[in-house]
Amino acid sequence: MNSRRPTGASKPDTEEPETVAPGETPPADPIEPAYPTGPEAELDDRDWCVSAHHEQRIIAALQMLADPTPAKVRTTLNGLGYGDGRIHHLKQDGKKTRFHLDLREDGGRLCASGLAAGAVSDVVPCMAAAEGPFKVTSEVRP
Repeated sequence: MNSRRPTGASKPDTEEPETVAPGETPPADPIEPAYPTGPEAELDDRDWCVSAHHEQRIIAALQMLADPTPAKVRTTLNGLGYGDGRIHHLKQDGKKTRFHLDLREDGGRLCASGLAAGAVSDVVPCMAAAEGPFKVTSEVRP
């Protein structure tokens, strides 16, 4: 009898299995994922599509900034066609610059929350008040 493991066999699981406290019974039904909240729950398909387009082009431009000061970030966003009236809360945060973009159109609530930090720049969708002055109402930052 050969006691060798066949090649390609998976490694034994080293994590402890989840246990149930004494006296408790495990749930019988599958656990449903929580309902999304914030922008994930309230933005429509059009806003998600538009958001992805904005995020990709902004991130690509911000990654080129070696020293993302608020002035350089504003100039970069202006160069992408975002006027000063759409750029909000532009502020230095250490070596990074944070900002919001007002992307609301036709009663939409889409905005973008950005972090200019060179190669690790990031932009995520957020929600703003549908009408009136720009005000972020929901934001999820990783």
